[in-house]
Amino acid sequence: MPAPVRLIVFDVNETLSDMSPLRARFEEVGTPGYLAETWFAGVLRDGLALTAAGGYASFQAVAEAGLRALLPGLDGWHGDLDHAVARILDGFGDLGVHPDIPDGMRQLHAAGLRLATLTNGSATTAERLLSRAGILDRFEAVLDVAAVRAWKPAAAAYRYATEWLSADPAETLQVAVHPWDIDGARRAGLQAAWLRRASPAYPHVMTAPTHTAQDLRELAGMLTS
Repeated sequence: MPAPVRLIVFDVNETLSDMSPLRARFEEVGTPGYLAETWFAGVLRDGLALTAAGGYASFQAVAEAGLRALLPGLDGWHGDLDHAVARILDGFGDLGVHPDIPDGMRQLHAAGLRLATLTNGSATTAERLLSRAGILDRFEAVLDVAAVRAWKPAAAAYRYATEWLSADPAETLQVAVHPWDIDGARRAGLQAAWLRRASPAYPHVMTAPTHTAQDLRELAGMLTS
């Protein structure tokens, strides 16, 4: 039976943030909106690949490099590359959280659980996201992987968070929509909760989550009932 959860660490991009408005940014610079998902998947691929090979680059650097590789190769696109890259990346500053996040966070905080975030992106961007949502004060820490120079799902990233927060990994719950984040956390000795959102199934080749919920409201109910 899992140990009681005392600390919850949240992934940020896509788990907390609703990234669908980035589609409009791609359309504004003259490209199809669906490329937002293609590009972001490439950012994750390249960042994780660098970590797997023993390298490191910041989320900002990987995201920009991905756009500079993707956009010029589009048939018929002749836009201003510098402007397009800046316009798309600036979109992170306007993102909001998913509708279930504020209520779920308040319920978890009211139950006395410690809350933190750990992102492969920027802690500053995450702080601004949480501040716009009116829930920043619920969080004990807003962390990113820059200090450890290893993207999740590297074990070093989760170890950094639990050590920084003086937490027992066995009593720490990682929450994410990405199965690779769930798998990495479980392998690092944490518990993990997978938020399904629109995903139909969890990949059977990855370590199973400790908890599965449709969204944060459902997970909060499971953890506080």
